Amino acid sequence: MPETIAKTNNNDDIVRLTDVHKVYQMGTQQVRALDGVSITFKRGSFWAIMGASGSGKSTMMNILGCLDRLTEGKYFLENQDVNTMGDDALSELRLRHLGFIFQSFNLIPQLSVQRNIELPLYYLGWDAHESANRAQELALEVGLEDRLDHRPTELSGGQMQRVAIARALANDPDLIFADEPTGNLDSATGLQIMDYLTRLNQQGKTIVMVTHEPDIAEYATNRLHMKDGKIDQIE
Repeated sequence: MPETIAKTNNNDDIVRLTDVHKVYQMGTQQVRALDGVSITFKRGSFWAIMGASGSGKSTMMNILGCLDRLTEGKYFLENQDVNTMGDDALSELRLRHLGFIFQSFNLIPQLSVQRNIELPLYYLGWDAHESANRAQELALEVGLEDRLDHRPTELSGGQMQRVAIARALANDPDLIFADEPTGNLDSATGLQIMDYLTRLNQQGKTIVMVTHEPDIAEYATNRLHMKDGKIDQIE
């Protein structure tokens, strides 16, 4: 077992996992998707989580993104004890501090590019004028300022992923989760997306990415390899 980054309680730590377990009940059998994971992610770092199918990397992402609850252990996000939060508090935490980029984009097909980007701001209670301005700024940043009135079905895969990135940035999150962000893209477009994520990290955003592609993982500054629900290696 490799030595993980020192788990200190200071403002440089954005994520701290201590002896985290996640157990799923499958009929009469228990499946240990995470089995004693302890690690700290520093603010401004860029992590790639890797591993074979069934290694625990997707479960790790779901726990980190507060999309699932751990069975045992401790998870501190921004020095807040996630274990003690109710569902409403977790939803608020996700909405205000986290951004998500998915392999399947998860855009709402009935909404325009602008409305898709604005969606988190609607739930945050922004007024329409402020939301529109923010969406237009982000569309310009990702090179889609001329696509604001288009719907996702009128866009290429790379354009849809850029809309997803703009949406993930709408709330100015502290931490961005990217789940196989290049998985549905051709190689050239995937590299463009990774270049953009790299620039976001250089601007100070903390990024945690799941990928099975070694060349994509090379964009991260840190790589975590999972095996059988445990941390197998850290680079």
